[in-house]
Amino acid sequence: MAASPITSPIPVAMYPTLSVFTLAIGLIITAIFFIYEATSSTKNRSLAKELATAAVASVFLGFGSLFLLLASGVYV
Repeated sequence: MAASPITSPIPVAMYPTLSVFTLAIGLIITAIFFIYEATSSTKNRSLAKELATAAVASVFLGFGSLFLLLASGVYV
């Protein structure tokens, strides 16, 4: 029985589009995080909101950089 090659569940043609959109969403959420940090006082900040916003931005930026590497031919 011959082994079948591993294929991506996402078409390769979608990599550049996914990288642009996920990086853009990640940068927007990062900007929202920085604006929240700069405009709210120390007493009014919420640790849960900060962690949630940072985690979501990190996920989008991580997947965006992954798809950017895949789109440029660096298969990780």
